[in-house]
Amino acid sequence: MTASKVRFQVIAVSMLMAFMLYLDRVCMGEIVKSESFKADFSAPKEEIGKVLGAFFFTYALLQIPAGWASDRFGARKMLTIYILLWSLVTGLTGCVASLSGIMFARLAFGLAQAGAYPTSGGVIRRWFPLHRRGIASAFVSFGGRLGGTLAPFITMLLIFQLGSWRSVLIAYAVLGIGTAVAYWWVVRDKPALHLGVNQQERDLIGIPPDDRQARARDIVPMLIACGSSPSLWMNSINQFCVNVGWAFLINWLPTYIAESGQVSVAVGALMVSFVLACGLPGQLIGGWASDRSVALLGLRWGRSVPLACSTALASVAYILCPTFSSVWLVVACCAMVSLMTDVGNPSNWAFIQDVGGRNTSAIYGWANMWGNFGAAFSAVMVPPLLKWGEATGSGQMFVFAACSLAFLIASFAALGMNATKLVQKMEPEIN
Repeated sequence: MTASKVRFQVIAVSMLMAFMLYLDRVCMGEIVKSESFKADFSAPKEEIGKVLGAFFFTYALLQIPAGWASDRFGARKMLTIYILLWSLVTGLTGCVASLSGIMFARLAFGLAQAGAYPTSGGVIRRWFPLHRRGIASAFVSFGGRLGGTLAPFITMLLIFQLGSWRSVLIAYAVLGIGTAVAYWWVVRDKPALHLGVNQQERDLIGIPPDDRQARARDIVPMLIACGSSPSLWMNSINQFCVNVGWAFLINWLPTYIAESGQVSVAVGALMVSFVLACGLPGQLIGGWASDRSVALLGLRWGRSVPLACSTALASVAYILCPTFSSVWLVVACCAMVSLMTDVGNPSNWAFIQDVGGRNTSAIYGWANMWGNFGAAFSAVMVPPLLKWGEATGSGQMFVFAACSLAFLIASFAALGMNATKLVQKMEPEIN
């Protein structure tokens, strides 16, 4: 008898979850530019920026608690709750009557989404063997990147068809609720709990080490273990620096293209979409490369080498940007940054699954928290650098050099990651 294929259903519904995660997250960037939104709210860009940035604050801070809750109470239950909550908040955002109300909704939205990727990392650890975790992680992350890439176009189209930004958010809420139902229907905390999984598939997947349910008393020792793990700190530094460089693409590249004066607004928007879309094949390439590298080099270097190489290439791409006067060549370099960022992403996911043990989701939250702090730092880093170089016309060079340096540091940090060492030592089972 051949092995059943339930694990592929788990990945499919996880990709759908990630798609909705980014669709609901990114859509506000398009909504605030729409005429229907401007008709409801007249506010300066600074206020709109605060609304858009509110999400990242709670999203970063709740990574660890939300991940730990999934380890403690079960990934299936908690991620279904997270999807339902952020979908309901998305719908409620379309009903509020004030800009401050939208800001509070975005803060709540960050709370609800914080546990999604940490929990999904824990699910992959239990549903895929070590040598397939890279490609499995790549597919889930691909779903998120696809949602983020298509969100502006889908949102713009729906605003035009439905006539109001509010209707679009309510429609997204309905789709999100459907996604939550699908996730609950398909996923179980472990393959052994799924009636559709036969013995052959259970044998193929195997049982990861230290697979017991996390306990309430685990959280403090887990945090101490995170803070004292050199390998995890290298991963956290890597994620922080990678997001410093990558976030430029979504925060400031559109402004750079517009201020170049070399292309129209419409062409500039297509350029940004092209840059982000280049990351999509990178996820699948990176997943294959991570697993293949483990097979060739072993677990210690197999996870770190693809990540070190991809971030080094991204560093080179950024340092070339100020040498070009053509915005088209700069965009080509940024497309390489996007591609290389996502080539390395599956290795980051798989590394956490390798070292996380029964607290994988919480430990993923630790590392992802630092990554989001890096994205937040990137948003505030650019204006001072531009101002610093204003007198000599070197501001843009300083920005590209800073992004290049961030990726270079990330490359060296990746080499310090050791996927053979669990963050927490396994405790003997007591029967």
